[in-house]
Amino acid sequence: MPRPNWFFAFPIDGAFVLELPPVPTSLRRFHPEDVHLTLAFLGGCGEEAARRALDALDARLGEKSWPSIPVSLGDVVPMGGSRRLYTALSALLVEGRDETTAYLAALRDGLTETATGRRDKRPPKPHVSIARPRGRATEADRQAGLVWASNLDLRRVVATLDRIALYTWSDVRRERLFKIVDERRLG
Repeated sequence: MPRPNWFFAFPIDGAFVLELPPVPTSLRRFHPEDVHLTLAFLGGCGEEAARRALDALDARLGEKSWPSIPVSLGDVVPMGGSRRLYTALSALLVEGRDETTAYLAALRDGLTETATGRRDKRPPKPHVSIARPRGRATEADRQAGLVWASNLDLRRVVATLDRIALYTWSDVRRERLFKIVDERRLG
């Protein structure tokens, strides 16, 4: 088994994914407890490096007040790779997009540099992943996923970004993809 990935994210109540239309068989819908908005992806840096980044997060959170952010979801779009070879289907933010983008810009690079010595070269783009293509998904399967995503209306889904969690892989990935290792409250 490959080395587990680590990342920081804002946990989101994912109960809404249970109300979505059935996903095409080529997709894996996220478990409600796996739904999150990624702050900083650390990759396979190991627990020690991830915990150093958690200490850096604690220092940043102690510097000033970081209020929670009300958000709402919007269009579901392909993310990662290219449109044809996307790695996730994710909802973009409507309400709270600017505030969340500012949090990502202010916190992300310090966390990734502390853990890995690298910065993310992409501009911050807040999104909430809800499904992923399975490993053997064909181009036709991925197209079916795009059609499924284009028919979703998530405008009623609202949440509050009120905590930041350190995540890694779940111990039982057939059931859940991720688990929270530690978390910090905002506000």
